[in-house]
Amino acid sequence: MPDGNGKIIEDVGRRSSVLGPLSSDRQRAMVVAEARSWIGTPYHNCADVKGVGVDCGMLLVRVFCDTGLCPRFDPRPYPPDWHLHRSEERYLGFVRERGGEVFSPRPGDLIVFRYGRCYSHGGIVTLAKPLTIVHAYHPARCVIEEEIGKSAALSGPLRRPRVFSFWTERA
Repeated sequence: MPDGNGKIIEDVGRRSSVLGPLSSDRQRAMVVAEARSWIGTPYHNCADVKGVGVDCGMLLVRVFCDTGLCPRFDPRPYPPDWHLHRSEERYLGFVRERGGEVFSPRPGDLIVFRYGRCYSHGGIVTLAKPLTIVHAYHPARCVIEEEIGKSAALSGPLRRPRVFSFWTERA
């Protein structure tokens, strides 16, 4: 059951025991495939039902939890405009707890963008060159796969993208 405070609600164990001997390349491929399976799902704040509705944060949660890479947790509830009124790096905090920052993105890594006063949008890298992500994007009203360089909204200097990897130790 979700506890609404972002705490782990089901302990699936350590990364190595969850997926056994799978290589990091295979795990990354699983993440990309799972992320792509959400394409077309309508955008809906705080939702997490494939084909019905999801937002950018819950997409990341579901992809990593559903592939067994991350213990289940639930960061909800949060209002749709929390990033406009607060400076607390809540979204970035959840990402940092689960991976280390990297400077050369690889498929399966997480990318986060600054919107409003803090980092509040994210996606899953599907291609490193050209940098392409799957994300639940409110302006598109659904989950899409998009090349960052072709999106003025995502590639602008105010977004200050940062990349984190589940396969890199946290600092």
